[in-house]
Amino acid sequence: MSLNIVPPKIIVAGIGTEIGKTVASAVLVEALRADYWKPIQSGALDDSDTDTVRRLVSNSTSRFHPEAYRLTQPLSPHAAAELDGVTIQLDKFAVPATPNALIIELAGGLMVPLNNHDLNLDLIQRLGLPLVLVSRNYLGSINHTLLSVDVCRSRHIPLLGILFNGPAVPATETFVLNYTGLPCLGRIRQENTITKAIIRQYAREILPGLNQFIETL
Repeated sequence: MSLNIVPPKIIVAGIGTEIGKTVASAVLVEALRADYWKPIQSGALDDSDTDTVRRLVSNSTSRFHPEAYRLTQPLSPHAAAELDGVTIQLDKFAVPATPNALIIELAGGLMVPLNNHDLNLDLIQRLGLPLVLVSRNYLGSINHTLLSVDVCRSRHIPLLGILFNGPAVPATETFVLNYTGLPCLGRIRQENTITKAIIRQYAREILPGLNQFIETL
């Protein structure tokens, strides 16, 4: 990044669950030497997404900020919070102060409920930051991707682009990019294992294009 560019703060969201947001977040953290923050962790408290990204990142600049909510059950945040006797409140979320770039990974998809009234989408609007959408090719993913883009645009949420994860399906990806007009920020191929070396490789691949779009912020 150019020295005169303010380090970006970017939200990472997926078109659904099990899309690969955490691996995508690790790639973005490594590419930008960014900090990482997951506002809500549902379940897996002994091996959280923060722990996973920390293990996969090689640089010594990144810092890992504590979650605002740590919920014990691997459920939708609103359900996990109810079981823990907690109510998730939007005014409890504050973007961590850092001189570094910051990657913020959501828990689940855009329309996942946080409580009886608010969705991830409302949290995104409250944070007021641009979004990278992670898409994975499967039967129905075109529909899910286009709906995700449409709902962001209906809320005037700025979209930096789409990051594809998993096996490539050129016909799907070409249609999605042409229809939405969004840039492809990169592709993470299907990997048998994810290591630090693989994360570094993808970070190098996506950094030039990523910087190009960050400079428009």
